[in-house]
Amino acid sequence: MKPCSIAILGSTGSIGLNALKVVDQHPQRFRVKALSAYNNFQLLESQIKNYKPAHVAVGPQGLAHFKSTGMKGVKFYPIENCAQIASLKEVDTVVLAMRGTSALMPFLEALRAGKTVAPANKEALVIAGDLIMSEARRHKARIIPIDSEQSAIFQCLDGQKLKPVLVHLTASGGPLREVRSKDFKRMRPKDILRHPRWKMGPKITVDSATLMNKGFEVIEAKHLFNLEYNQIKVLVHPEAIIHSMVEFTDGSLLAQLGITDMRLPIQYALTYPERLPTGLKRLDLTQLGSLNFEEPDLKRFPCLGLAFEAARRAGTLPAVLNAADEEVVEKFLHGKIDFLSIYKVVEKVVLRHKIIKNPSLQDILQADHWARQEARNILEKLCH
Repeated sequence: MKPCSIAILGSTGSIGLNALKVVDQHPQRFRVKALSAYNNFQLLESQIKNYKPAHVAVGPQGLAHFKSTGMKGVKFYPIENCAQIASLKEVDTVVLAMRGTSALMPFLEALRAGKTVAPANKEALVIAGDLIMSEARRHKARIIPIDSEQSAIFQCLDGQKLKPVLVHLTASGGPLREVRSKDFKRMRPKDILRHPRWKMGPKITVDSATLMNKGFEVIEAKHLFNLEYNQIKVLVHPEAIIHSMVEFTDGSLLAQLGITDMRLPIQYALTYPERLPTGLKRLDLTQLGSLNFEEPDLKRFPCLGLAFEAARRAGTLPAVLNAADEEVVEKFLHGKIDFLSIYKVVEKVVLRHKIIKNPSLQDILQADHWARQEARNILEKLCH
């Protein structure tokens, strides 16, 4: 069998590192053709030596470093050229592990080149889901999500001839599920970044604490699986064993269960439709005890309600929601604002936006830019 040639965009982040662990588990199945990283060029350098990619995109400091040291057999690109790497003829599958809206153009270009795209990035689908799915259909490209919840839905629907009547997106509840609302204001980044179930980057961990992340997943699921928003329900499931469920018209529920390790959905996306050994421990059902479920509390976690509203009103509003959230969470992580200000500032930006329905790519990018500037203006006043 010919090895699958992959590009991992964001190879030094948690998803990228786990993707390379999957490669290590099945070295005969994969060839790493391209990598990218923005800041961590020291780790990227060790990855280049280990996996020998022919193409590498890197941020300004790394680009200067590699130009001075030189590495034979590797073509280096500015990080802005990730879209070029994503569309390389020799690449079969693109693992999209980049953070933020910078993943949008690589996503689109990979689809236009007919690649299989395995996205862990939520932002691209949140801000431009209609455009992305349209390009996938037009170029007969395949999208197999890596996000554990979206992967679970994909697996439950695989082979089904009927659409579900309801999708249950599970949420662990994040690091604040058992914290009293009156204590939210004193939560600092160090308190928020201790997620009870998953090891994730700082931004997504904060979004998990506000449940904004789950709201983004609602928007993402709508596009990936061609659903209406009233077909998607969020269910808090603290054990994080059931990664999502689909419900059919006869009342049957299909659920995907597994341990909390991102290598499971990553390997599934890279080897689909096959299932190969992972080398990970198996889920021991006898040790689970009980599985618990509860409705999310929108009063305690209003960001989820705000995301549902942005999803319902659509157009450029999801792009505005995402951009404002990125700006505000960054301020929180640097200790400039308190935890409760995340929702307050994002809500202000969302309420001030004049929605453009059926937006073009340019409309989306302009809305993103507007929201960031609006959030910065509000934050500047708040921080002084």
